[in-house]
Amino acid sequence: MRTSSNALILAAAALVGMVAMLPGVGGPIRRSLEPLRFAVQSHAASGRVAIVEMDARSVAEIRRWPWPRHHYATVVDRLRAAGAATIVFDVDFSSASDPADDRAFAAALKRAGGLVTLPTFGQQAGAGDRRNLDALPLAAFRAHASLASVSFSPDVDGLVRALPMATITAGTPRPSLSAYIAARAGVADADYPVDFAIDPATIPRLSFVAVERGAFDPALVKGRNILIGATAIEMGDRYPAPLRGVLPGVTIQALGAETLLRGIPVRGAPLASFALALALCVPIVRARRRDFAGACFVAAMVAMTIVILSVQRGLAAHYPLGLGLLMIAAAGMLTVARDIVRRFRDGRLRDEATGLPNQRALAARTDPATGIAAVLQLTNLEELSALLDNMQVAQAIVRTAERLRLCSAHDAVYRVGSHQLALHLPTHEIVEDMLATMRTLLLQPVEIMGRKVDVAVALGIAEDGDMHAAALAAGEAAAAGVFWRRAALDRDRLEHAVSLMGELDAAILDGQIEVHYQPKLALATDRIGSVEALVRWRHPERGFVSPGAFVPLAEQTDRIEPLTLYVMAQVIADAARWRAAGHRVTAAVNISAKLLDAPAFIAAVDRMLDTAPVPPSALIFEVTESAAMSDPLTATATLHHFRARGVAISMDDYGTGQSTLSYLRELPLSELKIDRSFVQYAHERENDAKLVRSTIDLAHALGLKVVAEGIEDAANLAFLRAVGCDYAQGYFIDRPMPFDALVARLDHSAAGSTPDTGRAG
Repeated sequence: MRTSSNALILAAAALVGMVAMLPGVGGPIRRSLEPLRFAVQSHAASGRVAIVEMDARSVAEIRRWPWPRHHYATVVDRLRAAGAATIVFDVDFSSASDPADDRAFAAALKRAGGLVTLPTFGQQAGAGDRRNLDALPLAAFRAHASLASVSFSPDVDGLVRALPMATITAGTPRPSLSAYIAARAGVADADYPVDFAIDPATIPRLSFVAVERGAFDPALVKGRNILIGATAIEMGDRYPAPLRGVLPGVTIQALGAETLLRGIPVRGAPLASFALALALCVPIVRARRRDFAGACFVAAMVAMTIVILSVQRGLAAHYPLGLGLLMIAAAGMLTVARDIVRRFRDGRLRDEATGLPNQRALAARTDPATGIAAVLQLTNLEELSALLDNMQVAQAIVRTAERLRLCSAHDAVYRVGSHQLALHLPTHEIVEDMLATMRTLLLQPVEIMGRKVDVAVALGIAEDGDMHAAALAAGEAAAAGVFWRRAALDRDRLEHAVSLMGELDAAILDGQIEVHYQPKLALATDRIGSVEALVRWRHPERGFVSPGAFVPLAEQTDRIEPLTLYVMAQVIADAARWRAAGHRVTAAVNISAKLLDAPAFIAAVDRMLDTAPVPPSALIFEVTESAAMSDPLTATATLHHFRARGVAISMDDYGTGQSTLSYLRELPLSELKIDRSFVQYAHERENDAKLVRSTIDLAHALGLKVVAEGIEDAANLAFLRAVGCDYAQGYFIDRPMPFDALVARLDHSAAGSTPDTGRAG
């Protein structure tokens, strides 16, 4: 969504730029920025052009208009004598005056030997007559002088911004006055932008009458191009210009000459400014933090200005600045607007205390929420609120959410109620495996302001993604005092389950059913001495289907027998392979209570044992207390039958049923597996420790081995070592793993390395 909004903002900025390039649109923008553009680049004139001003002082002293031309003759002689490079007039000599004065001026021009340039220009014939008449100096003057055009036209708003390179007068192309001074060639009627960043006040100036009298410093003339023209207000010939206000025409001509002396300016293509601006807009719209976006905006405006003005100053290329600044401004404003909308929306979709996405965010989620619905209920929030302030409680909830996110394939964690967090767990892992990891993480205290705090939780899951059902299951788990509970099946889930069972037979045939092995650490040797076989269903569409979801259903739908026989066959084949590799490790297979009184199953197992490539002693059959007690006589007979064949018998989840000592005496057991609910806190709780200790002592007295389940930390493992437990099983030892990973683990164990007693992975 963020990517699409970025693209929309950039498209809008580009549209603004394209509109600004339309005829009649970009001009006002350009003209409005010109004063600033020239002001930031303001610099002094080169000094190669000087102005002889027909100023107010000269007007006051000569007192006649037009001025008698002998004055001009004297000035030409003075300037020539002072070493002027060129003498250029911006004065009309197209009409005759006093003959003596005209002859004097013509003689001065002749003495100058081509040093002088006289103006030509076009003017309207008269009021109501739209014809243009070309004005040329008198023929007597043209014989010994060059001609240059002084014509130019103001822009649409009356300001002068450009001068021509050349014009055609009397049918002849003539360079403009400024082009003549700078010795630049150009096409007739093609203009160039005048650089009004040049400060007119820095152009050297001499008063006309001072030059006429010889009262000037020749150093101000020698080697310079001298422009002679009117600057007195009463003489008119004044034009408004960007930044500089109203300037005399001769000053504008001097500024034009100064511009061309640096090079002929060119007008760059607007597309270059467009492309640069668009590139500078990208960091603005992509910035994730407001302060960074603001910094990018300022940097973009500055960069746009610096690049355009640097190119103008260094290469005399004029690119549109307003176009780029307008695009960047549009991108900045739209980004601010987007962030305001986003903050408003996020405010509605965020829990105010913790900043976590809330129930609205979960409901408004646009992508399909796939996976297992999980709801975590905080069961001691009231106690935490009594001990901590509101901010610290919020931090505790956030820390808990961060731990949940580690188990959720980076899916968001939502606070859907004051006591509840919700998320979706992935389907590519076994639910029980994920919950064991989650339990290990959540058991650890969180640190708040240097203080360790226990956050008690209960979890509910719904494997069909029903978050409401998961919330109900979380409440049930909290009420029962257990870590997690699966949501009960309703009609829809039942249909889902029936559909799933319809696929189980095909899954067995297609090889979707896998067997993973969880190691059991022999505490006396620190070696892997046994493994438990656990069934895994890798569904091609649903991902991993949890054993808790399909094994009970398989029992209910009479599909547990083929499933168990398939698993047993795989375990026997795998055991033969690892025994061939030198690993004398036993393997435990879980046997359902329903199968202990199934003659067909017993016969099938006997056939397997008869042809197995491993001895029966390589196998352990695990049964639960409830299985042994549901039909004690039949179960006992079946277990004695398998024990007589050499298969070891293990009682799983010992302590969770209603077991009596008579079952331990009557059943042909080889080992007891103490349920995790007794083991997990035995190193912390004295009563649990007594139960575990006494169970181990009793089992040893009866000649049984003891396996402790659910080992999740080093302290727990150390306690079990101390009380003489035989085997430890749990995520702290190892996760369930496929055959190849198990063999690598066995190789590592056989090499003499200890199992690192902390491998939770």
